[in-house]
Amino acid sequence: MSGMRLTLQIWRQKGPDAPGQLVSYGVEDISPEMSFLEMLDVLNEKLIGMGEDPVAFDHDCREGICGMCSLVIDGRPHGKDSGATTCDMRMRRYKDGDTITIEPFRARGFPTIKDLVVDRSAFDRIMQAGGFVSVNTGSAPEANSLPVPYEKAEAAMDSAACVGCGACVAACPNASAMLFVAAKVSQLALLPQGEAERTRRALAMMAQHDKEGFGNCTNEGECEKACPKGIKLDNIARLNREFLRATLLQP
Repeated sequence: MSGMRLTLQIWRQKGPDAPGQLVSYGVEDISPEMSFLEMLDVLNEKLIGMGEDPVAFDHDCREGICGMCSLVIDGRPHGKDSGATTCDMRMRRYKDGDTITIEPFRARGFPTIKDLVVDRSAFDRIMQAGGFVSVNTGSAPEANSLPVPYEKAEAAMDSAACVGCGACVAACPNASAMLFVAAKVSQLALLPQGEAERTRRALAMMAQHDKEGFGNCTNEGECEKACPKGIKLDNIARLNREFLRATLLQP
């Protein structure tokens, strides 16, 4: 039994300063059990065989863990499936003859490098601004010596599930990264280990967020819907409280 035939409208851009455009490609014999990235592999093998430049796209683990597979598929970050990354999506979500439009994440803070690859190092710089615990506490304490209520531990773990893929930015009409920042601030604000640098962290990470050119949150809710790890808007409310507290307490 032959596989599906699909038409792909893919954003091609040779470099950061080059103009880009959507280019149409056809692929054949696509199995419904292929992942979306495997389907792109088939296209690239075809292009290489024709002596053409393959489509550049980000990928790493292909297991829904790393968050590298940052694509906008038919206008939705990561594609049709909720709570899943691009590499999680199977081609059975499409039917023979479908046309699929594939674009990079678009935001001032995520400049395009080539084709579908964007520079997401802005997230690294936000983390470097304060998304860590650096206080020297000597030897590591016994794990159970710091009592953490179950509810807070679970909430911290839920926030820590953020993989930093940037889908929240791509989905937001303001290109805001506040859901990402909120998740990283929350996972430490909820735990006693993060208390020592709590005030500096909120101010520094939000300052870097704004410096990178990301927009402000206006409670559209698109970020939560697009997030492959289900990070909740509650984190943004916590970030706002942390930022207000830090503003009032700063010297």
